[in-house]
Amino acid sequence: MRIGLTYTGSEEKHQNYVRWLKGQDEGVEVIRLSAAESPELLQQCDGLVLSGGVDIEPSLYGGRFDYEKAPLNGWQKDRDLFEQSVLLAAWDAGLPVLGVCRGLQLINVSCRGTLVQDLGAAGDEVHENVTGMDKRHPVRVLEGTLLANITGRQRGEANSAHHQAIDRLGEGLRVNSLAADGTIEGIEWAEGDGRPFMIAVQWHPERMFTNNLADTFLYKEIRDRYVQEVRSKLKK
Repeated sequence: MRIGLTYTGSEEKHQNYVRWLKGQDEGVEVIRLSAAESPELLQQCDGLVLSGGVDIEPSLYGGRFDYEKAPLNGWQKDRDLFEQSVLLAAWDAGLPVLGVCRGLQLINVSCRGTLVQDLGAAGDEVHENVTGMDKRHPVRVLEGTLLANITGRQRGEANSAHHQAIDRLGEGLRVNSLAADGTIEGIEWAEGDGRPFMIAVQWHPERMFTNNLADTFLYKEIRDRYVQEVRSKLKK
């Protein structure tokens, strides 16, 4: 089983994703995908994971370029366009897709949604990593969603390291989880019938172990279900 993982821009962070996705399953191989490598690599993959990283370039969702906390070194539009292309190719091929943080935002933008470009002082106090350590906050999983089916729980505590979030929800999507301040924490298809498996979360399940967070359903169960979906796709 080969899972394509978009490169987050840091080898240390990339390895957190690899460790999380592989778990104890020796049958999982993780293939790095980036704009610098051959786009044909996706054709060798059985699933796609969109990782976190730098803000999405505002022209892709009609945003402003002069917002608070815009990336000091600029955006990476080549990465944005590459990841949009592999996302659409994955959907066309019926591959299971999992988005993390920026990955959630990229999915939303790709479905014609928009972003809150900066959560402001109050939002950053809850969500933004400013000291090199993720924040922690409660998450409410909404009843009747795919995420609720996966986790079997309605409340938990997640890590957080973002200053942007979903504003207008993309077409065909629904919210599956929320922070206490109303920030969207997860999305999935509004109608899943006939569509490939897709789920995305705003937190970072791949590195929740660094926060000693005990709510394993917010990282282990999500990973296990995703791998199960990839394996099921392979058997068809």
